[in-house]
Amino acid sequence: MATFHFDLVSPEKLAFSGEVDQVDIPGIEGDFGVLAGHAPVVAAIRPGILTVTTGGRHEKIIVLGGLAEVSEKGLTVLADVATSLAELDRAQFAETIAEMEENLKEHEGSELDRAIERLDHFKSIQHQLNSTAMH
Repeated sequence: MATFHFDLVSPEKLAFSGEVDQVDIPGIEGDFGVLAGHAPVVAAIRPGILTVTTGGRHEKIIVLGGLAEVSEKGLTVLADVATSLAELDRAQFAETIAEMEENLKEHEGSELDRAIERLDHFKSIQHQLNSTAMH
């Protein structure tokens, strides 16, 4: 299988850089996979789980929004937050969701809509983390 260069960058660090077989990205308009030779595209990403495939090995990384750009040089994802599942504190993640639920009553109008949408994304990630396919 042909490989391509992939960089995953967050404000804190370069989370991943190297040659990969495939990257599956949680896009705002739907999840999509990138293989070598993919057409150039820029897409917004939603909070979710990004999967990097290299040599039959899958690495799952939680991203909390950002942008993905496919070019002739490869794929670059600029993520607001990027955390490997190996580094994730699941108890802290659950606590964050509980705090988000508690803080909903402080919002109204379109701000409430955005808060509910973000909470839904976090709950979706938590559901994926708790499913048997993730273990």
